[in-house]
Amino acid sequence: MSEKSAKKSPSKMHKQRRRRTLTFVRMFRYGLNNFSRNIWLTVAATAVMSVTLIIILVTLVARNVLLETVADIGSKVDMSVYLSSEAPESKIMQLKGQIEGLDNVKSVRYISASEAREDQAKQNKQDGETLEAIKEAANRLPATLRVYLVDINDTSSLDAFIKGSKLFQEIKDPSKEPSFQGERRTAISRIAEWVKLAEIGGAVMTVVFTIISSLVVFNTIRMAIFNRRDEIQMMKLIGAERAFIRGPFLVEAAMYGFIAAVVATVAGYALVFAAKAPLAQYGLPVDTTMSLMMHYVGLVLLGMIVVGAFIGIVSSYIATRKYLKI
Repeated sequence: MSEKSAKKSPSKMHKQRRRRTLTFVRMFRYGLNNFSRNIWLTVAATAVMSVTLIIILVTLVARNVLLETVADIGSKVDMSVYLSSEAPESKIMQLKGQIEGLDNVKSVRYISASEAREDQAKQNKQDGETLEAIKEAANRLPATLRVYLVDINDTSSLDAFIKGSKLFQEIKDPSKEPSFQGERRTAISRIAEWVKLAEIGGAVMTVVFTIISSLVVFNTIRMAIFNRRDEIQMMKLIGAERAFIRGPFLVEAAMYGFIAAVVATVAGYALVFAAKAPLAQYGLPVDTTMSLMMHYVGLVLLGMIVVGAFIGIVSSYIATRKYLKI
């Protein structure tokens, strides 16, 4: 008897797999049919979910552009340490080496007094009066160490060194204090605030619209259950499994997410590329973000589909669990 049952078991397993496959195909087909039954509810649910996904995409893009802007401006900002024009170059090089060894210091550039005069002369070569003034003040222009930091908002190690270094106190220019270039530092602080604001605003809008789209999908599925209550009751009476009854509604909600993801990706890319020229006019580095978006367009679409399907399936699962009583 055991041998017969052993011989039959592969056949039974094959039948079970075939039955599961047919059940899944039927659930998927019924779900697609349900998707087209209430066209206006379908359009409403898909539209709200599309808006949610567009907000998520645009928020991520805006954050990346702002971070790129901070990094771009930060690479151009330096802290100028002014030294006496009479300081020996050997001591200046010694001080330069000490600063390069500090935490958060990326690099240090030495500009001698003569190089400073040449730079100013080149910048003002069209202005005769300014050029003459530079020549008269030739011996008063200080040598400078331009310090580039990894994080321009963290100057603690450099500040502590400047205050405690005897070598710096010996060769510094007493008439000028070390300082950041004012306009760039202000721009960095302002853009850093924009990044935080974009993150907070984007997160709030994403949460709000995710809740709204979830509620719309929830109510759409609830109305679909109500409209098909006789059909569902009949399925229960003939012994349909819970998964088979719930499945089509999950498929229907997943379709909302899929179509919304495609619409949101196309619309989001269109919005971002339309904003490319205006952003570039303000000096924002958008090329890197655009190239990443084009390179990973497939992954972006896949991510949007996953997010959209997740919102739809979770909302549908809650609705079916509550209103189907299964």
